Amino acid sequence: MNAATPLEKFGEAYFFSAQTFTTVGYGRINPTGFLTSAVASFEALLGLLTFAIATGLFYGRFSKPKAFIRFSENALLAPFKGGAAIMMRIAPFKNNNLTDVEARLTVGLTLEEEGKMVNKFFLLDLEYSHVNALTLSWTIVHPITEESPFYSFTKEDFANTRGEILVFIKAFDDMFSNTVVARSSYTLNEIVIGAKFVPMYHRNEDKDTTVLDLEKLNVYTEAGISGYFEGKS
Repeated sequence: MNAATPLEKFGEAYFFSAQTFTTVGYGRINPTGFLTSAVASFEALLGLLTFAIATGLFYGRFSKPKAFIRFSENALLAPFKGGAAIMMRIAPFKNNNLTDVEARLTVGLTLEEEGKMVNKFFLLDLEYSHVNALTLSWTIVHPITEESPFYSFTKEDFANTRGEILVFIKAFDDMFSNTVVARSSYTLNEIVIGAKFVPMYHRNEDKDTTVLDLEKLNVYTEAGISGYFEGKS
C-alpha cells in the first residue's frame, strides 16, 4: 500500500475489506502472507454466506403465498329451507385459480353457566364445507338446526350476547403451487337479521362470459324472517 499516514492506511484496509466482503475484488491491493490471506478468505466466504442468507430471507418474505379472497363486511341471518341460516360471502379478487377450497366456521360465545359467565366454543356445521374451485362467489351457509348453538337464540340474544364467528378458508393456489389460507371474523352484532345477499355475477352483453361484480360482495336486501323467532323466548 502507498498510504503514508495512519488514517490513509486505515482507509486502504477498510476499503479492501469492503471489496473482499462484497466479492467485488478490484485487485488494486492484495494480501501478502498466510495470516492476512486467511483473514481475507474468511471474510470473502462470510460475505457470500451473508448475501445468500439475506437473499433467501427477502425472497421468503415477499414471495409468501397469499390468498386473494375478500369477505363480505357482514354476516346475514337469512331464511333457509323453511328455517334460517347464518350466511357470509367470499369471492376471489385476482386471476389466481383457487381449487379444493375448504371453509370452517367456529363460534365463541360468552354464556352463563351455573351463575358464571364462561367462554365456550362451537364448531358450526355447514351446508357445504368444500368446493372444487372458487371462480365466482361462494355463500357459506350455517343452517340453524337443533344441533346449532344458535337454535334457541332470539333477536335479543343476537343483540346482547357477546360472541364472534371465526371464518377459516383454505385453498390450493395454482399460481403459487401451494396451499393458501384466509381468515376473517364477525361479531354477533355484525349479523344483519332478515336479509339475503343479491347475486353478484351476470352474463356479459354477448352472453358468452360470466362477469363477477366485486362491488356487490356486500350488497344485500331485506328478507322476511320474523316468523322464525315466533315461540322463542
